[in-house]
Amino acid sequence: MKDAMIALCGGTVVELRPRRVRQVDIMVEGGRIVEVGEAPAGARRIDCAGTLVMPGLVCAHTHLYSALARGMAPPPVAPTNFVEILERVWWKLDRALDAELVEVSALLGAAEAARAGTTTLIDHHASPSCVADSLDVVAAAVERVGLRGVLAYEVSDRAGRDAARAGIAENDRFLGSLEKTPRELLRGMVGAHAGFTIGHDTSVELADLARRRDAGVHIHVAEDAADARHLVPARDASIVEWLESYRLLGPRSLVAHCVHVADEDVKRLVDSRTRIAHNPRSNMNNAVGYARPDRFVDAGGQLVLGTDGIGADMLAEAFTAFLAARDHGRRFWDPLDALGANQSLAAALFDEGIGRIEPGCAADLVVLDYDPPTPLDATNLLGHLLFGLGAATGHVRDLLVAGREVMRDGQLLTIDEAALHARSRDAARRLWSCMAMSS
Repeated sequence: MKDAMIALCGGTVVELRPRRVRQVDIMVEGGRIVEVGEAPAGARRIDCAGTLVMPGLVCAHTHLYSALARGMAPPPVAPTNFVEILERVWWKLDRALDAELVEVSALLGAAEAARAGTTTLIDHHASPSCVADSLDVVAAAVERVGLRGVLAYEVSDRAGRDAARAGIAENDRFLGSLEKTPRELLRGMVGAHAGFTIGHDTSVELADLARRRDAGVHIHVAEDAADARHLVPARDASIVEWLESYRLLGPRSLVAHCVHVADEDVKRLVDSRTRIAHNPRSNMNNAVGYARPDRFVDAGGQLVLGTDGIGADMLAEAFTAFLAARDHGRRFWDPLDALGANQSLAAALFDEGIGRIEPGCAADLVVLDYDPPTPLDATNLLGHLLFGLGAATGHVRDLLVAGREVMRDGQLLTIDEAALHARSRDAARRLWSCMAMSS
């Protein structure tokens, strides 16, 4: 119920930006936090004793279309490098997607995100055989589950210029539809795959669309050495110089991975105020290298965390990021700063007070079953969230998005999960069969 006042009472309230821990009640009404303090009489009280209550988590880079890949057989010929992984797995998968498979993937991915306490998904979609209106299919699924979504279609020249134009048209259509009819839980960006699959003409058209729609660009950058350099007109240049030359960088843009970004290009990204999405689990899985995220932080950059489609459990991603930094001999680095930056990114994209527990802010809240066995305060929050929880999945008791209850007492209220899982198993079999026939 969005209009009746809800009071989350008795929990330990934690925030990431600013980092603080409080024992207060949170009153929610009309989609917003209306009061923080002591619950008034008459409010519907939700007992949160023995829990942590915090702003909903945000995934800064994901691919919902990959949700049906779990358990999929490896390709008949094992890939030996990153480009072969794309060619033999992900580009076969995205080509096999039709509207139904896009819908089921998005429903499943969004439902699992809710179970991980993630209230906002910044998604990078691709379905080359089903481009037109595909973002509407993803949008409807994310809205049905009850989450926020920032959507973009992944433009690429890898299937030719006509396919690239179709992707540009889909981004344009979706952004235009949101301008004409704003939707509370949805925003859009201009999507692009990566520099090594995008030529000059497509680059010009992407930049033109971004300017015309006043939107940021969401793109993979230097995930692998194959994408470290690009042909800028008249010269070979780094991938970051290419982005800069076409004016694709900026405070609204989001670049994912940056594993092979040269140190001299870090300043270009930082000076442009482009956000950099670190995806440690995916980078390990694809064996593309370590991004050294601390160098972006040290330079004053805006580092955020994504999953690159490996679910949407941001505490699990943060824990991996922490351990990877230590394993690579980096100095102590606190990934909760990046999780806080994720919330700030969502706040900027939605022009909402997301990530803060204050009157007037959006009521995107997660209640986690966790009764700390040792003292908990702002100075040791990292140790509790990473070493006490380690992952949000399995600990999420309640979830609110824009004041609406999405989960209550561990149960999703917006969707029949058993029916969805039955449907997704059938869809996965069909997807895998299509991929096998295309071998």
